[in-house]
This record gives sequence, structure tokens and C-alpha cells, in this order.
Amino acid sequence: MTASTSQSSFKRRILCGASAALLALVLGGCASTPQDKMTTGSIPKLSKPVEQMDPGELTQALGTLGKAYEANPKDRDVGINYASALRTAGRNAQALSVMQQVAIAHPDDRGVLAAYGKAQAAGGQLDAALATIDRAQTPDHPDWRLVSAEGAILDQLGRSSEARGKYRDALDIQANEPSVLSNLGMSYVLTGDLKTAETYLRSAAAQPAADSRVRQNLALVVGLQGRFPEAQQIAKKEMTQQQADANLAYLRAMLSQQNSWQKLAAGDADRNKAVN
Repeated sequence: MTASTSQSSFKRRILCGASAALLALVLGGCASTPQDKMTTGSIPKLSKPVEQMDPGELTQALGTLGKAYEANPKDRDVGINYASALRTAGRNAQALSVMQQVAIAHPDDRGVLAAYGKAQAAGGQLDAALATIDRAQTPDHPDWRLVSAEGAILDQLGRSSEARGKYRDALDIQANEPSVLSNLGMSYVLTGDLKTAETYLRSAAAQPAADSRVRQNLALVVGLQGRFPEAQQIAKKEMTQQQADANLAYLRAMLSQQNSWQKLAAGDADRNKAVN
């Protein structure tokens, strides 16, 4: 992965955090259903989950899964994982179209409904996504992944209090789950409470199951508070020095040029003054 590619990826992640309310985390696989993993059944075997692939690997996976989907568009596992790869690549409209076809073929399949709800959310159909995920959920044995996904959609709708309630419900089911802790932290980023966000993200990053995206979100929140050397140290654990430098340079530019991020930082500073 080149520095420019890494910077582009970092840019997408920052914009996602600002306007898409954790969707990258939830739909990228941190809160994925088991069917999203490409290991069994009729789906092609890939070296790693698509959300962890670099651009070259993702392009290759899209080609492999695309051919399998064309051969049998009603195959649930191929459809789910092809849609997951398309979402990871930012091709949300196509992912939604794929999942619409799979959902028609498997209207009562919980895994299909969950993936369809994620595709709807990625495509901006937030109210429909909530309804679909609710259909996929079983109240007597709730899936924490779907509860967390509901939280992410509610965050996008600006219903942060309800969203955080969902994340805490998910944590009651799956204690200390790093993806949920990370989503909860990023929820506070969206309302400008960067200190609280950092607390949850540090807890998430400390969990044994935490992956690279959780730690990168921690680096992002630390950087948003202007602590660039510390953010760079965190980022360096996940990428090369050149890539970390490119990411931090982009973050500096975002902070200095984009009013939305300046408001986030200002809101956090105001809260600190009030506490002091």
C-alpha cells in the first residue's frame, strides 16, 4: 500500500466519522454477522476478511466474488460477501442492488436480512435499514452485532442518546467487545465530546480482540485533539512511517481547513472549561 493510497483511505475514514456515524466500522465487519466471513460453503476462499484488505487485494476479491455472483445471483453466501466487498470498496449502490436480489431469494433468512439492512444503511436508506435489522433480530436471543448496528444507524439519524443505549445493550450481551466500545466512542466524536470518545476508544484498543480499525480510530481521536505526536505513535503501530506521516498530514489539513472538525474541537474545549 502506497502512502497516497493510505492517505486516501484515511480521508475516507475521517469523512465517514464526520458524516456517516460509524458506518465504516459497523458495515465494514467489526459488527458483521458470521455469514460475512469468507471461509466456508460455496463462496470463494480468500486470504482474509475483505475489510482488512489493501486496495489491490480488494480489487482481486471483487473480481473473484463478482464472477461467482454472476454465475449464481441467488447464492446467499456469495451475495452476502460480494455485497460486503462492494461496501468496503465504497460501491454502496451496487451492494444494495446485490442484497435486494439476495433478499428476494431468501426473504426469511436472518443473515440475509442483517446484510440487507447494512446495505440499506450504507445506501442512505436509514429508516428502512432499521426496520430490516429489526426483522432480523430475535428478541428472546438478541444478536449483539445487530444491536450495535442499530446504534450506528441511530447515530446517523442524529439520535445519539438512543444509539448509545443500543451500544450499552450490546455490551450487556457481549461484555468489552472492542467494536462496540469503538462505536460508542465514535458516537461521542459526532457530538464533539472528544475526551469521552477517547476514554471508550482506549478501552476498545486495550481489548485482546481489537483490530487495526479500532486503533486507527483511537489515533484519529487523539489527533483531533491536536496531540499529533501521540496520534502518530499510535498510527505507526498499524502502518509504515511513511503512511503514518501521510495520514497525520491529512488530519492536520482537515483540522485547519474544515469547519466541521474545528467545531468538534471547540465543543470539546468548551466542555473542559465548564468542568474546570
